Amino acid sequence: MDRKVIIFSAPSGAGKSTIVGHLLQKFPFLEFSVSATSRSPRGREQNGKEYYFYTKEEFEDKIRRGEFVEYEQVYEGMYYGTLRSEVERIWNKGNVIVFDIDVKGGVNLKRLYGDHALSLFIQPPSVEVLRERLICRGTDLPEAIEKRCLKAVEELTYADKFDRIIVNDDLEKAFCDAEKAILQFCGPQAATGLSVSL
Repeated sequence: MDRKVIIFSAPSGAGKSTIVGHLLQKFPFLEFSVSATSRSPRGREQNGKEYYFYTKEEFEDKIRRGEFVEYEQVYEGMYYGTLRSEVERIWNKGNVIVFDIDVKGGVNLKRLYGDHALSLFIQPPSVEVLRERLICRGTDLPEAIEKRCLKAVEELTYADKFDRIIVNDDLEKAFCDAEKAILQFCGPQAATGLSVSL
């Protein structure tokens, strides 16, 4: 399989991580690219699993040294980025890279990888549903939830810059839509690899 990447972006709380987790279990040829961030871990997040956690100063040092394929300052002083070393590690194993990334990062990666990339935007049914999901998640303070909802309004304007939009109103249908998109993009080699691994 040639060097391919699959990009998932969405407003926070749209269900992107749940969909990505399902696909990683379903398709053995996919491998998750762990992003780097300068924010603090949330809940049970572990360094090197959900993210590589760096201080703002460490992150900015890596920017200066050109260690990122792309990076974005999502909020003031809060960076997210994709390490070159992570991309090479996955490609050297012959796997397809899965990025779970903010919308601006997703647009940047699509621009960078072109036809080698499939970009998928996971869209919530509405911002109100998004707010309810964030409240139920219980990891953020009310002020942070409002900040995320305001950001979601802006992020939704990027949806048409992605190859496909998957509306996550019904999770099983969203799983199915994402599976079809990946098999179509990765081609017969992926389907063959899947049947052998079952």
